[in-house]
Amino acid sequence: MTERNSTVALADIRAARSRLSGKVRLTPVIDAAPMRSPVIPDSRLVLKLDCLQPTGSFKVRGAVNTLLSMPQDQVARGLITASGGNHGLAIAYAARMGGTRAIIYLPASAPKDKAEKLKAWGAEVVIEGAVFDEAALAATARAQAEGMTFVHPFAPPSVIAGQGTVGLEIVEQIPDVDTVLVAIGGGGLIAGLATAIKAVRPNVRIVGIEPEGAPTHHASRAAGRMVTLDAITTVAGTLAPRRTEALNFELVSAHVDELVLVSDDAMREAARWLWFECGLSAELSGAAGIAALMSGAVTVRPGSTVCALVCGAGTDGMG
Repeated sequence: MTERNSTVALADIRAARSRLSGKVRLTPVIDAAPMRSPVIPDSRLVLKLDCLQPTGSFKVRGAVNTLLSMPQDQVARGLITASGGNHGLAIAYAARMGGTRAIIYLPASAPKDKAEKLKAWGAEVVIEGAVFDEAALAATARAQAEGMTFVHPFAPPSVIAGQGTVGLEIVEQIPDVDTVLVAIGGGGLIAGLATAIKAVRPNVRIVGIEPEGAPTHHASRAAGRMVTLDAITTVAGTLAPRRTEALNFELVSAHVDELVLVSDDAMREAARWLWFECGLSAELSGAAGIAALMSGAVTVRPGSTVCALVCGAGTDGMG
């Protein structure tokens, strides 16, 4: 698959899975039961633990698939990106795999522990701007000035296809799944996951969850076109672009059944629930699916089998 492709299909996601074999982890699923405080007492809740990937989030899937799809001369120029933290870590991981350098631009809102972890992976870290979009402008300008390869965190088909591999795993690991809950930032994860799942199990309900303080896709769907948010007020920095990209909007519009909003407080409560009930340290984005259930933003029929994707590890949910 090349970056000239205008869309992403099941064949691209299956090709990505072949590339990623042995390069990223096949992460486990666990039943949340037994629980002291069940979230959906009359249904089965299953957690897909992509927080157990090498850098702590699903992002390694897209970054490594992009690296392995890239001509060697592009790899040799070095990889540069902007990120709320997790994509940056994934690019640092991929760059180390490819034997090249990585430069990661973070907004000032990114957690300090993400910057320290990036440095430990060998990346150069630059703090620029207040939000992701400002960091991305600076990173793009530097990529052009220095001839480096810019890897956007959610727009490239290779990134979306890589993220889509988690969807294939979910339907194979949970054959009776009927609802999948996924946090949304820019939309690369849910675009790939929903494309994969709807291609093989079209009746599975896909629900995307955004913060109330960054309703990028929710606002775009309501308007029937991509919109740019005036401001970002969530503290969940990995879910906080002011605008999505065309391919993400197209795939989310085609394959995602519902988009709902949750508060930062609801994500914090859900993160504490994951820690108390399951011993999982999830960042706010990783707790978004549980937050949607606990807050009532998402309801399910009794007897359902619901998968909540715990997409990222972290401690911001403990604050």
